[in-house]
Amino acid sequence: MDRKRLQMDFMKYVGLNVAGMLGLSCYILADTFFIARALGADGLTALNLAIPVYSLISAAGLMLGIGGAAKYTVLRSREQDGEADRIFTSTAMLGLSAGLLIMLAGVFFSSPLAEVLGADQDTLGLTNTYLKVVMSFAPFFIANNILIAFVRNDREPRLAMAAMLAGSLSNVVLDYVLMFPLSMGIFGAAFATGLAPMISMGVLSVHILKKRNGFHPVKCIPELRQVKSVLALGSSTFVTEVSSGIVLVAFNLVILSLEGNVGVAAYGIVANVALVAVAVFTGMAQGVQPLVSQAVGRKDGETLKRLRRYSVTLAAALAVLIYAAVNVRADQVVSLFNREGDGALAAIALEGFRIYFAGFLFAGVNIVASAFLSAAERPGAGFAVSVTRGLAAILLFVLILPGLLGMNGVWLSFVCAEAAAGAITAAALRRMDQI
Repeated sequence: MDRKRLQMDFMKYVGLNVAGMLGLSCYILADTFFIARALGADGLTALNLAIPVYSLISAAGLMLGIGGAAKYTVLRSREQDGEADRIFTSTAMLGLSAGLLIMLAGVFFSSPLAEVLGADQDTLGLTNTYLKVVMSFAPFFIANNILIAFVRNDREPRLAMAAMLAGSLSNVVLDYVLMFPLSMGIFGAAFATGLAPMISMGVLSVHILKKRNGFHPVKCIPELRQVKSVLALGSSTFVTEVSSGIVLVAFNLVILSLEGNVGVAAYGIVANVALVAVAVFTGMAQGVQPLVSQAVGRKDGETLKRLRRYSVTLAAALAVLIYAAVNVRADQVVSLFNREGDGALAAIALEGFRIYFAGFLFAGVNIVASAFLSAAERPGAGFAVSVTRGLAAILLFVLILPGLLGMNGVWLSFVCAEAAAGAITAAALRRMDQI
């Protein structure tokens, strides 16, 4: 592909997806802000305890969407349209099945799940309500993630971005309306979050209603090879998302033992703002993925090298900007979420921002590189980066460092885990040059 054309496509796909993911990250950030204003520290704690389940739902949808859409793009570039339609249908069926299972679990088991996640007498009712509502909307969250990925890979990145933004902006508006004028509390926050993917899918339906879609449902039964292919290509994204939920549970339990509910509320502020930073790099990863899949389908090695160079360079530059911005504005950010002016909460959160966000100097490249490797049909390498940064290393560090350094050890766990994963990322990218 011509270099100038490739650069334009790269900036278009990445720019649109970063914008869309930033909007999508407002799902939880808006909840955090309005819950902090309406319910104070207990509300923040309850939200932070419930978020791991939202991460699981998001992980399932992104894994199926990105994995299925990546395989779909490769098949379409090879003019295997019938097989591409079967991949779409199989992905949709898997998503519906996963969504229904999570919905049933929410209906019958949300209260014991809230207790397992660390809710106590002060936060159990709030946590249970948020979990039950969000899990009831799981089929819509997953279907939306799948449809966004297929529409984006079907050469409609602008519509995918518009859908993400429409869902996210509606969530912000509904959060305010349901929690303040209507006084629906944490139920209102969860219900607003659940309605957002339905609004997003309404926007995406334009692609199908105007018959622009290259993917079509067909009569088929998902085959094992198709399922394995979709799951393999989406595995690094799944690990990135679901591990954030597992780590959040571990962090919550460790922080509860160190600082109690105030510590968890402070961590909730840091972690939810961090979701915005993660959204930037996830948007980059999703934006470059269709271009990588097309290059793989054409067996265009030179284009792959250029895309890798563009991705790593941009991710590193954005990481530096994000770290600098957080250090300059940490005081103002904490004050937004600290309605009661709690000095202990503010002190913990401020220290957290300054240490925790240093991890993004490594995390940005790690997130983008793991998705790039998976889209380039090197899922093993992408999975290794994801599982190291998102699960193995960070759990190891959070079990060791807090005992030595207290809360500073909690924050440093993220930094050390991302640095360890960065070494694997560098080795995996070097091996690509040798193939």
